[in-house]
Amino acid sequence: MMMARSLLFVALFYIWSLLCVAAMIPLLLAPRRWTLKAMCVWGDIVIVLLRTICDIRVEFRGREHLPKGKALVAAKHQCMFDTMGPLTVFPDACYVMKKELLRIPFYGWFCLKAGMVEIDRQGGSAALRKLIAAARTRLQDSRQLVIFPEGTRMPPGAKANYQPGVAGLYRDLGLPCTPMATNSGAHWPPHGFLRRPGLIVYEFLEPIPPGLHRGAFMRELESRLEAASARLLSE
Repeated sequence: MMMARSLLFVALFYIWSLLCVAAMIPLLLAPRRWTLKAMCVWGDIVIVLLRTICDIRVEFRGREHLPKGKALVAAKHQCMFDTMGPLTVFPDACYVMKKELLRIPFYGWFCLKAGMVEIDRQGGSAALRKLIAAARTRLQDSRQLVIFPEGTRMPPGAKANYQPGVAGLYRDLGLPCTPMATNSGAHWPPHGFLRRPGLIVYEFLEPIPPGLHRGAFMRELESRLEAASARLLSE
């Protein structure tokens, strides 16, 4: 039954996504916020499909810590859904995305139109400077900059090395950093089509105040994200 539901969900997910692509093409000529709103509607319907087909509910906790204006958010990344689910609750989010994703026809075009931020993971210090400059530009519109500090999707319970980009942003932007923990990979795995019933939780944690030295900040961020995500996985 789980496999049949998963296959049905995957089929409807791609049908819905293709319909969204067709409907959103004219938005490439419209204001940025129209494209972002359409992407949020896409995510909202995916949440409905998860609940009705796969018996997967989505819950957002710690909303008192959800930033409303200019902000830096460091998020745990376990599956593709992490890029669409939380987007529906941010006032005006922009994600830091691998440049390869922004080269994908239509999907990449919409992300660029929505003002997402490109990062070249192989670009070294020059790429970091470019990332920070782009982030400053986006934050002029009081947006929420979301970065996945591990740099890639990781299976639940696994841990990658946290990348330096988040520390560079934290230092140069001078903003608090809001960690966002999750257990999403337990229900929407990083790879494969099987969707497991249960509760996907995204939890916004208390912001880390600005001004910490790089090492102290990275230790604090990793400690909070890993502990909260492990707790969610154990529930």
